[in-house]
Amino acid sequence: MPDSRTYIDIHVLQTVPPSNLNRDDAGSPKQAIYGGARRARVSSQAWKRATRLAFDDELHIPRRTLGTRTKRIATLLATRLADRTGLDNEAAARLGNALLAHDLNIKPGRKAEETAYLLFVGHNQIDAIVDLVADRATELAALADDALTKTVADLPVRAQLATKHPIDVALFGRMVADIPTLNVDAATQVAHALSVHPVEIEFDYYTAVDDEKTRDDDAGAAMIGTVEFTSATLYRFATLNVQHLAQNLENDQEAALAAARAFLRAFVTSMPTGHQNTFAHRTVPSLVSYLVRTDQPVNLVSAFEQPIRSRDGIAAKAVVRLAEELNHTSTAWGLTPLAKATVYDPASNLTAISPNNRGANATSLEQAFGTPQVLEEAIDSVLNAVAPRLGERTPR
Repeated sequence: MPDSRTYIDIHVLQTVPPSNLNRDDAGSPKQAIYGGARRARVSSQAWKRATRLAFDDELHIPRRTLGTRTKRIATLLATRLADRTGLDNEAAARLGNALLAHDLNIKPGRKAEETAYLLFVGHNQIDAIVDLVADRATELAALADDALTKTVADLPVRAQLATKHPIDVALFGRMVADIPTLNVDAATQVAHALSVHPVEIEFDYYTAVDDEKTRDDDAGAAMIGTVEFTSATLYRFATLNVQHLAQNLENDQEAALAAARAFLRAFVTSMPTGHQNTFAHRTVPSLVSYLVRTDQPVNLVSAFEQPIRSRDGIAAKAVVRLAEELNHTSTAWGLTPLAKATVYDPASNLTAISPNNRGANATSLEQAFGTPQVLEEAIDSVLNAVAPRLGERTPR
């Protein structure tokens, strides 16, 4: 097969109301300076976690095909061993620790039930480790410590974590500094979300009243406090290396397409949960554009290097800016997408534009994004474009 690159770029414009999606160590909404202006920021880690949670919570992907990032792999393994073999909890924990200690050299953490670091591991991979000893678990559990350690030393525990990766490990990668052979290069890159306009942090002063106080008691609040927030129209970007995803999934093309579909949907529909009960900030994007590229991923954040300043709406202007930047990358740099599919409403995006410019902007939107589609149609469209290329090899 010839060398080939195939990327799916995801561009999202999304407006959120007063919120604190992702806070720093002082509790303030995260920010960044870009284009000389202070912007709202949501870290890539926050949105990747929201995406991972959406696989289970919203898309109902079977748990056995997903992973978990935890310091409690020993506890998980012991629980699976007890469930499968009938060992009591103490014997299962002893056998599980013996399995992890030799081949993986996973050291205990500060707490008895934890290991020293987080490990991103598939539920199916934990089951595969259990499979190594399930038929003789009772026999192994009866051995003395030294004999048990020697007996399990030759079992390929590490190999179970190096194959048959769950889709979220295949997508987001895994780094284990102590065991480089377990590292998995991510098939996705996710940018920090930035507001397309300047922001100021505001403060919500709140009070809580003691319901059991009577009129004769003092009139003060039982608790007072403040929470910081911003509101913003965010530009979000991610890219998916389709061939690399397939390689991480052992070249199972059907699994790769299923994982790509899950990511394309979950990334755009998920939302970080910071202070969600306080602000009820969950919205849907005003634009989602999927672009299939065969040259390189292209982050279009430069469309907003000059911040949008407006008193009559920002999202519509941001859509036009994004279209202009996409058209510019195609004409000036020759970075023309192989395929495109976009969810947007041309009519609503033109209402905030000067009537004198609407014709030109309508043409620009159509040229950049094509005919509007609904979300599932857009996802089907880009997957149909990349499916024939999945069998091709990505150059290193």
